[in-house]
Amino acid sequence: MPGAFPILERSILKAKGISDAQIAALESAGIGGKADFATVGDAATLAEIVPELTPEVAAKVMAWAVGAPAAPAAAAAGTPAKPILIDSPDLVYCVHCGAKQPKDYSSGDLCSACGKQAEAILSCFWCSSSGPGKFCRQCGAQFVPTGDFDLAVHLKREGLPKDEVPKRLAAMSPADRDVLWGRVRKLRG
Repeated sequence: MPGAFPILERSILKAKGISDAQIAALESAGIGGKADFATVGDAATLAEIVPELTPEVAAKVMAWAVGAPAAPAAAAAGTPAKPILIDSPDLVYCVHCGAKQPKDYSSGDLCSACGKQAEAILSCFWCSSSGPGKFCRQCGAQFVPTGDFDLAVHLKREGLPKDEVPKRLAAMSPADRDVLWGRVRKLRG
């Protein structure tokens, strides 16, 4: 019979909670295969076409047939959609309070909300320049925390490559740091 669901699709529909009578109602409405659900569009429309279907079963069937619902449909079903934020690449947020800085913000200015320095100015262990952000604007080295600066300079002097120094520091245990600090102090004294 044209418009009848194949055996596999009929079995899947039954697993989703649809009875034989509801399958017959779908077929009489002109839905005879998985591809026809794309024309239906969403679970609410499916429930309107076949009133015997509960919204939960209609949602299960549509999720199987056309994929997960889009964000607006999820919001209509009671799940809040996450807003999409598109920010300018030059936008700066305060590292202390998270407040967005004004457009006329310059590197080194204080935060307009909390009064602290909005972004940290760090020194580069590789080329000794300083600046904001996570990477040096002169040589491209990843900045290390201020407390690890001396250790990073020592690892540089020992011949470790520029990209390996921050990785090595992050992977060090407290005992390894103590040993390295001992070597740094020995060279200073």
